[in-house]
Parts: sequence; C-alpha cells; structure tokens
Amino acid sequence: MAEILQNERVNEDFYLMKVKEKNQAAMGQFYMLRAWNEYPVLSRPISVFDADPETVSFLYKVVGKGTEIFAGLKAGDEITLDGPHGNGFPEVKGKVALVGGGVGIAPLYLTAKTLKKLDPDTTVDIYLGFSGEPILTDRYEQVADKVTVNVGGFVTDDIDPCQYDYIMTCGPEIMMKVLYKKCKDMKAAAPVYVSMENRMACGIGACLVCTCKTSNGNRRACKDGPVMLGNEVFDYE
Repeated sequence: MAEILQNERVNEDFYLMKVKEKNQAAMGQFYMLRAWNEYPVLSRPISVFDADPETVSFLYKVVGKGTEIFAGLKAGDEITLDGPHGNGFPEVKGKVALVGGGVGIAPLYLTAKTLKKLDPDTTVDIYLGFSGEPILTDRYEQVADKVTVNVGGFVTDDIDPCQYDYIMTCGPEIMMKVLYKKCKDMKAAAPVYVSMENRMACGIGACLVCTCKTSNGNRRACKDGPVMLGNEVFDYE
C-alpha cells in the first residue's frame, strides 16, 4: 500500500494524484492502481505523469467506477500500486515532437522532462489536443521548448512532421493513426512512436486482453508496449 500525498481536482473530469512510492519509473510506463478489495474486479492501468525516486504522480480522467473511486481519495489515504510496467518511450536526442490528445497527454510530461534532463540541447515541442477546457498547460511549458494547444479541433493539423527527428504520441488510436499517416504521406524521416492505451486486465502480459495486431504478429500492449513504432501498429495489413 502507498500513501496518497495529493489528489488534486484539475477540472470537472481530470485529477492529478501524487503518491509516496520509491520507484524508478521511466517515461511512457504505467502502473496498475487499485483502491478497493472486491469490486471493481480489475485494477486500472494509469500512465505515469511524473516521478522522482520517492514519489510518482498520475493524471487520470474519471470515466467509470474505478476512476470514480480514485477521485474520492484524499491525502493520507492508501492505494495499491503495481508497477512500473511496460516499455516506454526511447531516450533520444535532437528535435522531438510530443503529441497528445485528451488523457493521452499524461505521459508526455515526464517524457519531456526526462529528454531535456538527458540532453539540455534536445529540442522538445509539445502538442496538446483537448475537446474542452485545456489543463496543466503551464506545467508543460516548464519542461518544453514550445507548447501548442488545440481546443476542439485536430491537433495533428498543427504539426509539420518534417521538422522533427522523432515523434512520440499518446491519445485516441484514431488520432495516432492520422498522425502516422500524415508523416507517411509527407515522407517525414522521423520515426513515430505510439503509446497504445488498450484495455488491460493483468498488466504483465499473462491474460492477453490487451493484445493488438502488428506487422510482427500479435503483441501485448502491456508487456511488449505500450510504446511501439507506428509502422508496426498501423502498417500490418
């Protein structure tokens, strides 16, 4: 069990939870979170928003019973964490674009922060897409060279993929697929890394619930991903 240090309501739907937990979480990884005994049956996979050796933070959206329970937790309450799990975003240098939509913006904060720490000369531009009120843009501005915010439109329209050495994205699958196709159509040299937010049950690759088709056969989003190359995910047919 881990102690909750903060569970801040960011807006009507989003919360930012900070938990006391010794960890070595890396950018793009996730934890399985649980704050109940029997129901709901399954733990919930939540991306790491931020982390240091003593704490880990999660940005989550209330979409069902599990996240509704999380939203009711307060500082001092306890929560069960299992993780970190998964293969996250790669450590790269150069000019990097991070593209997120909705709750998919969550792992981009630690990713930007880590890439800048690894090499201060690396340029990190973040593109954030929202259907409603933008959130936490001031925090993203602290870890990026440029932040572009799109509200109610298509954040994929805002990026010129030919300007970048690497592109990393997380959000609705259709958004990531459109971004990948744009990069392919424009013959951009940058590899596109996508974080697959499939439904998960175990988080360790045993149950196969999160299996997705790829050019290398069926792969598990939790164990083989969640981060995979776009051409592997979207060019398998």
